Amino acid sequence: MLLPGAAPAQTPVDWDQLGAWYMLFWSTRFDDSQVGLQGDVQHRNWNAGTDLEQLLIRGGLTYALPESPVLLTGGVAHITSGAFGDSDETSAERRVYQEALLSQSLGGHVFLRHRYRYEQRWVDGHDFRTRFRYALFGNVALNGRGTGDGSIYLALYNEVFVNGELEVGRDRTVERFDRNRFYTALGFGISDRSQIQAGYMIQTVPGGSKGQLQISLHSSF
Repeated sequence: MLLPGAAPAQTPVDWDQLGAWYMLFWSTRFDDSQVGLQGDVQHRNWNAGTDLEQLLIRGGLTYALPESPVLLTGGVAHITSGAFGDSDETSAERRVYQEALLSQSLGGHVFLRHRYRYEQRWVDGHDFRTRFRYALFGNVALNGRGTGDGSIYLALYNEVFVNGELEVGRDRTVERFDRNRFYTALGFGISDRSQIQAGYMIQTVPGGSKGQLQISLHSSF
């Protein structure tokens, strides 16, 4: 979601209009190693079609702590943001991030992940910025197959974003609270290493809340 100053919006955002995010998440681990790679590509639209909100490309190097459910990641991202409506104007953000992911299994039917992420952000037209994020993900198996091949599961998450700095340059400020995302979806295991999710996410920012259709492919190899 664009913040004031990130890209001049020619048209006020229609908070009631349904947006759509199409996403690919992937991960891999090198043979006989605790080290791997992960990344995602997300095409986010203000509407269900071609009004670009953001194109996000992100990748990172991962390290799985031995004998531990913790996965550490350090990576980079590039984000192109578009203004709402007919304007073709865009802005760019370059980002470095570090995160820790803690996985839990409750009774073999509920799978939780806690993600703690710290971002360093270079946004066009802004001073250097940082942001803190915490996400709680939950997958609930519905047919006794976890999230593997042939599974059907309920996918949920909530993520809160907190700005590290309030002054962003040119006498502009932002609030400490940046945004919150709440998501619910159905997931389908198309193999033991790949799942598809389709659901709905509502994103709340200081200026309002907007619903998003989300379709995502999750794959590990």
